[in-house]
Amino acid sequence: MTGKLCPSAQPDMAGAQVLGVHRPGQDVAYVAGTVPVTDAVLAATGDVPPTLVYRFAAPCAEKRCGHFDGERCQLATRIAAKLSPVETRLPACAIRKTCRWHGQEGSAACLRCPQVTTTITEENDPLRDVAFAAE
Repeated sequence: MTGKLCPSAQPDMAGAQVLGVHRPGQDVAYVAGTVPVTDAVLAATGDVPPTLVYRFAAPCAEKRCGHFDGERCQLATRIAAKLSPVETRLPACAIRKTCRWHGQEGSAACLRCPQVTTTITEENDPLRDVAFAAE
């Protein structure tokens, strides 16, 4: 492990923290500081899956992740190349210094990151093509 954090993690991953909150019809609002994932945080979403309410960060799983090619996160590469920016300035982000996407793709990833959702529910969501593109 390199100590890099994945900004599109699952809440059950070791060391997971809340990165942001999905706002209906808007992009992710990032949280300030570190908010560890606890049973109370997960329970606060009620019947809604936590990944539809929150974005999570956790230590990058590297070779245990299908997006990691041994050196780079191909999801970060596709996000930077295929999505349009949704920000004109770097958003406030608690993990930027250790973020795998930022470390790899720089501001190109950060300007697109707020539109990313870990759980894609719509068949025609453009994120589906980016997330599940043939490697």
